[in-house]
Amino acid sequence: MKTVYHAADTRGEAHHGWLHSRHTFSFAGYHNPQRVNFGALRVINDDHVAAGMGFGTHPHHNMEIISIPLSGDLAHRDSMGNGSVIRSGDIQVMSAGTGITHSEMNPNPDQDVKFLQIWVFPREKNVTPRYQQITLANDIAQQDFQQILSPTPDDEGVWIHQDAWFSLAKFSDGFKKAYQLKQADNGVYAFVIEGRAKIAGQELATRDGLGIWETDNFTVESIGNSEILLMEVPMNF
Repeated sequence: MKTVYHAADTRGEAHHGWLHSRHTFSFAGYHNPQRVNFGALRVINDDHVAAGMGFGTHPHHNMEIISIPLSGDLAHRDSMGNGSVIRSGDIQVMSAGTGITHSEMNPNPDQDVKFLQIWVFPREKNVTPRYQQITLANDIAQQDFQQILSPTPDDEGVWIHQDAWFSLAKFSDGFKKAYQLKQADNGVYAFVIEGRAKIAGQELATRDGLGIWETDNFTVESIGNSEILLMEVPMNF
């Protein structure tokens, strides 16, 4: 087993007045040659958008883009004709493929929005762009790994054009469970949304990350109550 640990306070940081963002991997003005990606996982941005503000219309192509709201509301519009609001408990995915434009705005005049924006390299380029949004709030299992993303539309959660599986874990103090990788040669990037945990022998605090590869399983143990996002992705693609 190999691991790489990224403490929360070592992430890149951007302040734009209306936006405070922390970057696990190189993004925009933050470049760290040691942190460009973890296998097919290219971006984890921890974004905090001020009330009434947001990202104006901008383009993407050949990327799988996943948004997970943590608090507040995020209004989405895109060139495919989709218009929606995502909230805590939802997950949204766009396959940018041949190219899309979209905007992400905080529609509330008095409440900030916090969300994770995650990019994954696709296994094939120039697919037809697509959009998907589902609500997870009533489905997240306690004391288990709840799958929220997979490579197939017939499985649980949303799906993307990559052999990737995302799971959310909400564990109480002292609960321990082994995660079994779905595919040989994949790795898992664990990101602690809230709380503390010991993962593959490494203790992590809120917003810490740990990449794990060259193994078929590892153990997650909660220290206090915790919420953890596990992102299993190909290491070679």
